[in-house]
Amino acid sequence: MMTRPVIVPPATPAPETGAEIALSVRGLTIALPKSMERRFAVEDVSFDLRRGQILCVVGESGSGKSVTANTLLGLLPRAMKTTAGSITLEGREVIGMGAEDLRDLRGRVVSMIFQDPLSALNPLMTVGAQVDEAMAAHGIGTPDTRRTSTIALLQEVGLPDPALMYHQYPFRLSGGQRQRVMIAMALALEPTILIADEPTTALDVTTQAQILTLIRDIQRRKGMSVMFITHDFGVVAEIADSVVVMEKGHVVEEGPADRVLRAPRHEYTQRLIAAVPHLRGDDRPKPAGAEEPPVLEVRNLVKTYASGSALLRTRRVVPAVQDVSFRLARGSTLGIVGESGSGKSSLGRLLVRLMEADSGQILFEGEDIAPLPEPKFRSFRQKIQMIFQDPFASLNPRMTVGTILTVGPMAYGVKASDARAQAHEMLQLVGLDRGAFGRYPHEFSGGQRQRIGIARALMFRPRLLVADEAVSALDVSIQAQILELLERIQRETGVSMVFITHDLRVASQICDEIAVMHKGRIVEHGPPSQIFMSPRSDYTRELVAAIPGEDFQRGAAAVALT
Repeated sequence: MMTRPVIVPPATPAPETGAEIALSVRGLTIALPKSMERRFAVEDVSFDLRRGQILCVVGESGSGKSVTANTLLGLLPRAMKTTAGSITLEGREVIGMGAEDLRDLRGRVVSMIFQDPLSALNPLMTVGAQVDEAMAAHGIGTPDTRRTSTIALLQEVGLPDPALMYHQYPFRLSGGQRQRVMIAMALALEPTILIADEPTTALDVTTQAQILTLIRDIQRRKGMSVMFITHDFGVVAEIADSVVVMEKGHVVEEGPADRVLRAPRHEYTQRLIAAVPHLRGDDRPKPAGAEEPPVLEVRNLVKTYASGSALLRTRRVVPAVQDVSFRLARGSTLGIVGESGSGKSSLGRLLVRLMEADSGQILFEGEDIAPLPEPKFRSFRQKIQMIFQDPFASLNPRMTVGTILTVGPMAYGVKASDARAQAHEMLQLVGLDRGAFGRYPHEFSGGQRQRIGIARALMFRPRLLVADEAVSALDVSIQAQILELLERIQRETGVSMVFITHDLRVASQICDEIAVMHKGRIVEHGPPSQIFMSPRSDYTRELVAAIPGEDFQRGAAAVALT
């Protein structure tokens, strides 16, 4: 039987109920299906969101943060049942509320920004139509006034060329741009309460800073109450008025943000703060293969995207990668950092030939693979593997983990028995037990799915790994484990890595060299000591300055563990 965590009482008395409280949760308990590893998703959870304040709910994956938020909106999955508790939202009881009343509540009184904008947005509708739909569902305005309001919202959340963006489909936007669309939809009806479920997790540091500033500005200007769900105490330091810390379905600590950040009482809170990556400016020792010929050399690589119609004046040309050149030494890691839309992921896809370059060379172990037709390039796919940003979308939900790991090697002629043995070996290498072999992706947490993605990439024993935002959506503690795992794998196998990330703190932990991309170009390239401590480019200086909570993080880990 699991031991319930020790609950640390709040440092200050619970806030008064009544007019000051926008949201009150009391004794909330939600049961999980019997097959799960614990009985309750959340148990006896109580907290208040004061009117006009930002409450940050912090915890790792599986702590119950998102389950609590979804319950507030009546979006709890059917497999979960609310067995006890009360949720009062602007004076109205949510538990037991009918479907019609819940629909009226959503958007108008309370709105939610979801963590994954790609799955939350309709791929068959334009951006403008989806924001417009949120207003039309509540009978707001006419088509013309809604269009005007939508374009104004798209401009308010910082999207470029809002009139053109109105007609774009979600797949044409970067991750940061899609998140801004989600925020525009959530603000369409000017709700009094905003629930933000990890809205900045997958965003670059400057976009993250802009979104945090935007939410704080809107909250102050409109007197809105915000429940901000996050796993990053750096974000908490930037935005929170008060904090609730959750572990395995229980509230283990709560209080004013300054007190929780500076003097955390619970051991779990201390561990979370200590796990937040801080910016390192020292250089790693050179790998053993640094003096050998590079495993990868890129020369003058170019890729341009074109969309729309010149006839309809919707033609859009985006130079994704412009004249990019770099070298990657054997056994070393090159970090590619930059904002959303800077060309990082496009560069990664070019390197593994998931799309064709317009011009330039990609020399892998001395051979130019850029112009090779697919049949000739096929033999290189075993040597060049990719770890994708979204492990859930990149894993086939209809296949077991064992099939996912073995189907690739078997397609290249490996015997089924040998492939299975190797799969078990890789699962052990990435920290998963043998039982994972027969399970499906949806049965794992985000961090575990990312480990499966790493295991799949390693099944071919590659010489080059391209990791595209491989830890961006993970909790800070899981993130630290994955970074340690990648570093250990690199030491043991000698694999070279291109590590694409928007998080400069993460890049400083694992990379030997850093290339900073801006609008498709590399604007600065050098060791971490130069990039983070003495940046030469104005753009790099802006990126470093935008890291959330960096002043707090420099000393927080040491304070938390004393």
